[in-house]
Amino acid sequence: MNRYVKTALLAGAAWSALSTAVLAQDAPPQEETATNVGEIIVTARRRDEALKDVPISVSALGAERLEETGATDITALQQQTPNATVQVARGSNSTLISFIRGVGQQDPLWGFEPGVGLYVDDVYIARPQGAVLDIYDVERIEVLRGPQGTLYGRNTVGGAVKYVTSRLSQDPELMLRGAYGSYNQVDLLASGSMPLADNFRIGGAIASYQRDGYGENLNTGAEHYNKDVLAGRVSMEWEPREDMSIRLAYDRVEDDSNPRHGHREVAGVGPGAGVPDSVYDTYAGIGDENSVMNQGFSATVQLDVNEHWTFKSITAWREGETDTVIDFDNTPAPTLDIPAYYADDQLTQEFQFLFDYDRIQGVMGFFYLDGHAEGAFDTIAGNLGIVIGTGGQVNTESWAGYADVNLDLTDRLHLSLGARYTLDNKTGTVFRANYLGATNSPLLGGTPRAPLLVRTDYTASNDFNQFTPRVALSYDLNDDMTAYASYSQGYKSGGFDMRGDAILTPDTVNGYEPETVDSIELGLKGSLDRLSFAASVFRNEYNDQQVTTQVPAVGGIASFVDNVGSSTFLGAEFEGSLFLSDSLSANFAVGYLDSDFEEFLRYNLALGVYEDISDQVVLQNAPKWTGYLGLTWRGDVAGGELAVTPSVSYRDDYSQFEFPNPILDQEAYALVDLSIVWTDPGDRYTVGLYGKNLTDEEYRVGAYNFAGAVFNDSLIGYYGPPQTVTASLQVKF
Repeated sequence: MNRYVKTALLAGAAWSALSTAVLAQDAPPQEETATNVGEIIVTARRRDEALKDVPISVSALGAERLEETGATDITALQQQTPNATVQVARGSNSTLISFIRGVGQQDPLWGFEPGVGLYVDDVYIARPQGAVLDIYDVERIEVLRGPQGTLYGRNTVGGAVKYVTSRLSQDPELMLRGAYGSYNQVDLLASGSMPLADNFRIGGAIASYQRDGYGENLNTGAEHYNKDVLAGRVSMEWEPREDMSIRLAYDRVEDDSNPRHGHREVAGVGPGAGVPDSVYDTYAGIGDENSVMNQGFSATVQLDVNEHWTFKSITAWREGETDTVIDFDNTPAPTLDIPAYYADDQLTQEFQFLFDYDRIQGVMGFFYLDGHAEGAFDTIAGNLGIVIGTGGQVNTESWAGYADVNLDLTDRLHLSLGARYTLDNKTGTVFRANYLGATNSPLLGGTPRAPLLVRTDYTASNDFNQFTPRVALSYDLNDDMTAYASYSQGYKSGGFDMRGDAILTPDTVNGYEPETVDSIELGLKGSLDRLSFAASVFRNEYNDQQVTTQVPAVGGIASFVDNVGSSTFLGAEFEGSLFLSDSLSANFAVGYLDSDFEEFLRYNLALGVYEDISDQVVLQNAPKWTGYLGLTWRGDVAGGELAVTPSVSYRDDYSQFEFPNPILDQEAYALVDLSIVWTDPGDRYTVGLYGKNLTDEEYRVGAYNFAGAVFNDSLIGYYGPPQTVTASLQVKF
């Protein structure tokens, strides 16, 4: 089936482009919609621009499209964005794992930086815990593909995701939304705003998301893969004078969903070590308590200095706390149980100076981050009769100055130049020790006892700096179409391995170096009568690549965070929308990615040397083909507008880790969805029916690989949601 789905997606996208010439003869006037590449406004270059004028690969999904496709959280971006992986982390409910064009971060441990930057209203979110943002009170989401080292800085080597919330209305508003669906899903949302004066408004939103589990912990009887989330946001907007605006915002999310222990993929030895019939079931024995809290405050001040210059200040503070447990062996016995806690906080300050003259536009800025991340976890190894306690912290200070300028060389030819200099200072503390007894270590409140063997104990500091340039040349072929060529570089900071074992890998005390991605891209975007599209081809060179792995070793588990070497990516993307008739439109996205390691250095535990094993590894989360095709029919029904959107998304074979594993790696699959949304003539009532994964496809989104007798062959898979159907009702007052 998957071969036919891929063929249909590619043929559909190609037909969309080729059919334009025929359809153009009787093309109707084109409306401004979130699927129109030429009309939607984005802030990819930190200023408002039409999407077609931005020489960057950007997917922009507006609120209308997100609603019509039934998107519930930002992991929905994976289906509609070419060459993107946006998933819930293995063993988690709200930790985000993102890859763009094969570059990202699977390891959410404190101190290890993401490769795709996440921004909420221009505020950088440094840690992935609690970053699976539910979609509510949102204006649009932008996905910037390729390194964004100039405008967005460190840790955007793969790209960036921008979550843009809705601004407050000048008029009183109240919206109530309720939904009920499969597995006793109950979603409740209320949002609104109130003007207290002509220049002062307050507003907010609160959302509750409840759902029974897709499966069950067959050992404890608890729900597995359930959802219990409460989220809220309040904001204030004030214009003390015509040339000045101030926006204050606070948000908080609490996730008390049960931990996800995964599904045992092969049978082990002993009670509860079999393979459960349902991929959502487990026999985990460590417990079912999990708690995640994230909150933040931001203040954005904008001042129009004169007709050419605008000053903006973005001040933000965030913190997060996570207490969780993961049963890696998925059995009642404590063969490989991991209780853990994470905590982080960050303070960021950004100053921007935007300017716009007749033939020159751009932004200059300064960015500062002061971050702290800490945590501890136990590796309870019951078959060894010990627990390996690991704890530590990382303090980060980062300074950066940047500029990005667009020069109109002629009315049609534009040159964009950008540069950023970043200086990072990191101090890491790592402690790792063996304790006798397969119970919690003193690091997590276990019985006080002296270490049996101290494996790692050090504090070290390191400075990292990087200059990241960008240059793009674009040409307006006509008023509706732009071609461009660009070069950009991204930089991801170095650091210290919080799991590092100084006995097995002595070099861990030296930390690891930054990684960089150099990208060359050619693109064409704009509109042709009924067709709005964006197409690009690119080549990425990935150097000093940071890779995290854990492998069984004598006396425990060895952790590696190494600069393994380099890899090369070649790819192409084509996305857009086509108006087939007055009532029928299509949205499509196709991505192609060819990736290959050129060098992969791995420390040989037995020989104590580094070896190049590039012929044995592949890039993780880098499927060769990704695709999306959705059709939307709109028509007048019962006095209102009905929108029906069937869609199919495709994801090719991909590996969960750099080392292929036929048991854990995911074969190609397709997801079929259907959304039906009716809105009354006054836009007051909206009724929706959303079917997701209608063919009930079983597909892995993560895995753990701890093969071997010591860990009872713990090969664990984590799965995406099964078939669900949800009905919703929204009322505006």
